[in-house]
Amino acid sequence: MDPIRNPYAPGAGQRPPELAGRDRELEQFEITLERVAAGRPERSMVLSGLRGVGKTVLLNALRGQAVRRAWGTGKIEARPERSLRVPVAQAVHAAVREVAHRHRDPDRVDEVAGVLKAYALRTTLTDRKGLGWVPPLDVPATKGRADSGDLELDLLELFTDVAGLARDLGVGIGLFVDEMQDIEPSELAALCGACHEISQQGAPLVVVGAGLPHLPVALAASKSYAERLFRYVSVDRLPREMADRAWRVPAAEEGVDFEPGALDELYRLTDGYPYFVQAYGKVVWDAAVGSPITVADVAEAAPLAEAELAIGFFGARYERATPAERDYMTAMADLGADGDGPVATAEVARHLDRKPQSLSPARDGLIKKGLVYSGERGSVAFTVPHFGRFLRAR
Repeated sequence: MDPIRNPYAPGAGQRPPELAGRDRELEQFEITLERVAAGRPERSMVLSGLRGVGKTVLLNALRGQAVRRAWGTGKIEARPERSLRVPVAQAVHAAVREVAHRHRDPDRVDEVAGVLKAYALRTTLTDRKGLGWVPPLDVPATKGRADSGDLELDLLELFTDVAGLARDLGVGIGLFVDEMQDIEPSELAALCGACHEISQQGAPLVVVGAGLPHLPVALAASKSYAERLFRYVSVDRLPREMADRAWRVPAAEEGVDFEPGALDELYRLTDGYPYFVQAYGKVVWDAAVGSPITVADVAEAAPLAEAELAIGFFGARYERATPAERDYMTAMADLGADGDGPVATAEVARHLDRKPQSLSPARDGLIKKGLVYSGERGSVAFTVPHFGRFLRAR
């Protein structure tokens, strides 16, 4: 069929043509936006799940809802060993710009901009290195507000003032944090502390985070009340009905359908993981000769899809690992032959005939690179679905 009309969109954070299976989260966030703007208490939100389940897509969709309601929004992508202060300043600056032009009191806007500038200038040279960003605000920095150097206090004062600006307009501020698990623990604690105080004030500001499955554990470790501070949403693979919808709805808009057997085989191959759903859908479309798409079309296209995933989705991650880390992952794959679930670190050590302590650098390196995670003490699991299968096939 015509590849130009191919409706499927595999990509990092790229929204699929049909955002299937996420209706509940979108509806709940609409309620959150309404309640917060009305001054009613509501929790911020945390999305967690494996790579490729659509966390970033959902995060962007939630931000789009806030934008449509005229909220000020900003997005942060956390990175290991990078301070949170500058990314927060950038995100808050974007949010202020979205609401400032509608505010009737220029002096009030300048006052908040001065606080933002004071917060941003409190960063160290190390924090700013390589970012090439300074607060582009034509106002003097406010002294004695959000500039103490204590991140929790500074975030609280910054959030309070920015939320107040949005409240004047009857809207709120939404900060959307991707890869939230990569925030350094002390800074994650500071962010939680500021959010806690903001929620107690009833200020119209929400933080929506997305990260790997161990993010809720990291948040709970940073602040004991974090389990009550956020509404936690586990983003998982699509059930069969929603996966079928993700394939059939975009195809139907192009006048194309699937044979039931083709959908059966596609779900068997993808397990309903959204990235795989899009990747296989795209390749199968290009391989099919017409409508309806058949089991034979899927069989012809499957090796092509697997080859693309082996290079881009799996292979790129495997190549980032050191030889010792690859040995560790291969042992995990061998021990998890029935799936990609958690394996005991002690079992990995026995499999490699090594002492557990000697494998700590490899395990810690894999965690830092986001290739594995430790959801509970003494076990590890892959952050990428089907990664064990990929390693066993090598």
